[in-house]
Order: sequence, then structure tokens, then C-alpha cells
Amino acid sequence: MTGPAGCLQGRVAVVTGAARGLGAAVARELGSRGVTVALLGREEAGLARVRDSLPGRAQCWEVDVADEAGMARAADDVRERLGPASIVVANAGLAEGGPFAGSDPATWRRVIEVNLIGSSITARVFLPHLLATRGYYLQIASLASIGAAPMMSAYCASKAGVESFAHALRAELAHQHVGVGIGYMNWTETDMIRDADRQPVLRELRAHMPRPARKVYPAKTVARRMVRAVERRSAAVYAPGWLRAAQLVRAAMPPVVTAYSKRELPRLERDAPFEATGLLGAGGRADTVGRRGQDG
Repeated sequence: MTGPAGCLQGRVAVVTGAARGLGAAVARELGSRGVTVALLGREEAGLARVRDSLPGRAQCWEVDVADEAGMARAADDVRERLGPASIVVANAGLAEGGPFAGSDPATWRRVIEVNLIGSSITARVFLPHLLATRGYYLQIASLASIGAAPMMSAYCASKAGVESFAHALRAELAHQHVGVGIGYMNWTETDMIRDADRQPVLRELRAHMPRPARKVYPAKTVARRMVRAVERRSAAVYAPGWLRAAQLVRAAMPPVVTAYSKRELPRLERDAPFEATGLLGAGGRADTVGRRGQDG
């Protein structure tokens, strides 16, 4: 089982969405602590690059986290090749931007499928591992779990969902000595965020947030904090730390966001018409290509 700092040496960890961004950074941080890492994601070449960059033992599996049968096969293969996982980081995620009314229903649903359903599938297929090892499951959430924002309805709904899911799972598993943590993060330097900043409305919305809330943090910095949470089996981790304060005022956030949106969205729409962005970032494009390949 995981425990105090410095005790991860020799453990087996699963990281989803590990081909790039935060997932890759978390995998590298775990690898630097002597952890054997199972890398799961949609991009085989990207996963292989991350695997080859790790200092220790690692293997990768190209799999869609929303594919329950595929994930079950991957979980069995991880156990056979590496041993049972004592750490699972449910990081895989997608985002789209734009007004809900103009969103493509299939794209909106896909965000929910990967972020929320994919996290539940990840937990389900690796739960036998965690029960055997008295391990730790870290659910990557977001500031969006605490306070929803306009133009990101699918992402906000999915991240609120994974937060609630993780709370329920923690309560269910506490007596079985499996830890469950929630990783709350703000803007993190990933392809998804860089792509969002190319969208005029999303860029303007972030620019009008309070200064601490609009800052973008390096993925490596966020990953280091997440891995410290794994070492400590933390119930919650915040990157940056000030996000913890948002929990204290979360009930007041919806009316504040609504008042701001009522004032600012008409002005922003005059400057640039609101349009759906589709899935954001290289990960979103890889997901689209992967599903087209499955359909073909």
C-alpha cells in the first residue's frame, strides 16, 4: 500500500491520458520515484515516447477509457505483465468550448463519456488491484468541479460529476483500506489550454478572471503536487494551493459568475460570434481520429 513520503519505490501505478500534458508529467514524476508505470491513452506513439523517457520500468497500452471491454483487457494485462497496481491516477480528459445551444450533441456527450464515464470505468476495472494492494485512487478534477463557467458546460458538468463520484467512492472503500483522493487544479500548461487560448471567447473569459485564477501553471509543477498527494494518500490536493479557499466560497460562486456573464457575454459576442470549438487540443484531435478509425 502507499504511505508516507518516499515509500513509492517498487509500486505499480496506472496513469490514464498519459500520452501528453499532465498525464505524461505525472508518469515522469512517479517514474523518478522508482514506480513502475502503466501508461494508458489513445495515442500509441505519444505513449511510447513517454515510456522511453521514464527512468524506470514502464509499459503502455493504447485504449479508450470509455471502452469498458478494452479497459478490462488492459487491467488484466497490467496485472499479468507488471503486477497489481497500488496507484491509479484517473487523468484522461477532453474539453470543448462554446455555447451549449450550438454545441454538437455527439461532441458534448463524448466529453462526458471520457471525463466521467471513463473515470468510473477506470475505477471499476482496477478496483480489484487496489483492494488487493490496499492502494490509492487519485481522481483528477478541476476548479470547474467547484465553480462552473459559461461556454464550458460539458467540461464543467463532467468535472462536477467526477468530484461527486470520488467522494462517494471514498466513503464506500474506506473500511476496505483503499484511499481515494481528488486532485483540483487550475489552468495547467497543456495542449488543451493552449488550444483554448486560440479561441477568442475562451481567451477573453480567462483574461477577465482575477489574476491568480487566470494564471497558467507548468504541468511539471502540478504533477509534483499530485504525486505528493499519492505519497500521502491525501483526500484532496490543490494546485495551486489557493484553490482550497475556493471550497469555502463555492456556494457564492454561481451568482457571481452569472452576474459577470450577464454583463460581459453580450460585449464579447459583439466582438466575436460564439461558435462551438469542437474537442480542444491534440488529445481531442487524437480522440476524434481514433473513433473514426474504430468506425471504419
